[in-house]
Amino acid sequence: MTTVTSPLAGRAIGLAAVPDPVFSGAMVGPGTAIDPTREPSEAVSPVDGVIVSLHPHAFVVVDDSGHGVLTHLGIDTVQLNGEGFELLVNKGDTVVRGQGIVRWNPADVEAAGKSPVCPVVALEATAESLSDLREDGEVKAGENLFLWK
Repeated sequence: MTTVTSPLAGRAIGLAAVPDPVFSGAMVGPGTAIDPTREPSEAVSPVDGVIVSLHPHAFVVVDDSGHGVLTHLGIDTVQLNGEGFELLVNKGDTVVRGQGIVRWNPADVEAAGKSPVCPVVALEATAESLSDLREDGEVKAGENLFLWK
């Protein structure tokens, strides 16, 4: 069982509310989404594990049980070409839950015309394998988002 915690402070809104059909349709995998606070912050690792994919706008951490968790910082933010994102770790690094991965400012993303909403997705999972899914209410970075069986 893997506990996945929030990489950001904000409001849980669920994947269905994400303004992108790939995420809202759970095509990438099940999970939830965070509408982040609009202040400079660090997106932190939602699990202990290894960084297997790292981009300015998104990262994947795989834990000891092989579960990969995608954190995507905003929607269509790949189009910003890394502008406004600062990587704090490297691909292949071992990280601990709560460790800073990317520094960014959701307000700048919004000002650039992109949604700052952040999907947090259980890759290669089924909806049935997740429980205690947070889809509403305020969350702090490090608070539980869901359990992955």
